[in-house]
Amino acid sequence: MDSLVKDLIYSGYLKTDRIIDAFSKIRRVDFVPEDLESAAQANIPLPIGQGQTISQPLTVAFMLEKLEPLPGDKILDVGSGSGWTAVLLAHIVGEKGKVIGMERIKELCDFGINNVSKYHLIEGGRVKIICADGTKGYVNEAPYDRILVSAAAREVPKELKKQLKVGGRLVIPVGSSIWVLEKISDKDFREKEYPGFAFVPLVGEH
Repeated sequence: MDSLVKDLIYSGYLKTDRIIDAFSKIRRVDFVPEDLESAAQANIPLPIGQGQTISQPLTVAFMLEKLEPLPGDKILDVGSGSGWTAVLLAHIVGEKGKVIGMERIKELCDFGINNVSKYHLIEGGRVKIICADGTKGYVNEAPYDRILVSAAAREVPKELKKQLKVGGRLVIPVGSSIWVLEKISDKDFREKEYPGFAFVPLVGEH
């Protein structure tokens, strides 16, 4: 287990065995540009081009713990960028699960597909990366057990709320807070806010 994972466990950000296992097996260095490989173990966001970043490991750990992904889940990963969160999630949901990553910026979408391919998850159908506007969700595969959004929205997109299963969870940054929404009926959500984070803005909101 590398020092980054140990630090995240020690500081209380990583708690759940299957999420710790994903962080241990899926190497962040596989998802950063070559010139930044030496910084991949640092607990900081790193630029991946097009004004976007691969999120700080602490933030990803926090969001995945709040998402509570389970084996067999179908998950929508909005703003999949480098592909790191998609592969972490694919490891957690296992062979019976599925992850749909969405990335609007074509160059990043290609970068993400290339990175995910290192883990042979696309060929097996466990991860699908769609180059499209994630704020509208992906209705072809809906509904989802979990939805993760990795860029800051101005508000929670209605389509994402619609495409979440009852009993499902949506974790999304709004402004500088992370919001966790649990869908308790077709129309009702239980919401909790965790302030104090920083994200790049979610592209695609007009």
